[in-house]
Amino acid sequence: MSGGRPRDATRSGRPGRVAGSLRPFGRAPLALLLPALGGLVFLLLPLVALLVRAPWAELPAQLGSPQVWEALRLSLLSATTATALCLVLGVPLAWLLARTDFPGRRLVRALVTVPLVLPPVVGGVALLLALGRDGLVGRLLDDWFGVTLPFTTAGVVVAEAFVAMPFLVISVEGTLRAADPRFEEAAATLGASRFTAFRRVTLPLIAPGVAAGAVLAWARALGEFGATITFAGSFPGRTQTMPLAVYLALQSDPAAAVALSLVLLAVSVAVLGAMRDRWTAGMGG
Repeated sequence: MSGGRPRDATRSGRPGRVAGSLRPFGRAPLALLLPALGGLVFLLLPLVALLVRAPWAELPAQLGSPQVWEALRLSLLSATTATALCLVLGVPLAWLLARTDFPGRRLVRALVTVPLVLPPVVGGVALLLALGRDGLVGRLLDDWFGVTLPFTTAGVVVAEAFVAMPFLVISVEGTLRAADPRFEEAAATLGASRFTAFRRVTLPLIAPGVAAGAVLAWARALGEFGATITFAGSFPGRTQTMPLAVYLALQSDPAAAVALSLVLLAVSVAVLGAMRDRWTAGMGG
């Protein structure tokens, strides 16, 4: 012992990491190693098959189609806009769940996570009943403002935000619960309002968690299919995103479907990999 620090606390080369917490691969118990390798194969095998069976010779011609680029542009635009909507609405909601106490908070938290387990098609039906022309709120939007969301690009954004927001809320709420609230309390004692303390103290503190949640929400929005096709339809150039284009191409041109799938895979891996290296290191990833 030296200075009250455990002898093996710094042998791993990383502060706070106790030596021996990561054991060599060869020393892993066989009863855990075999299922772990099976899970890895289960997750990677479909991706490997996609790469192996891809029509690489036809890929340039497939990707040169204007419909492909239009679907990709719409997917990136709608996913980014949906993520921005999730940030505007989801971060305050996560703060409310993590920092305040009100009747029914547990029920609200459970309801927030419902889209995680709800079949996306059911989510699309629910959106139609709420925001369709004859929906509970959609009727008012149409009568008062002349706004209709179903089967429009805005409808794509709404559908994607509906299924993606829980990922952001859960990530940010977990980060807020791990953050020390005394920093906010100290700012309040210095005269800062609750909103100023949140904006100047809490938000920079939880920025890695917000970024990680935003990346998860963006990836979920990019791959959304069921709620989108139910609520917004599949109209080329207006509501046909890449997942919808893949599904339609699979019925008539499997080679085109594989090419579109490769584009989605490349975009998703590139964005998730880049953002993980930049942000999640601050979360201990």
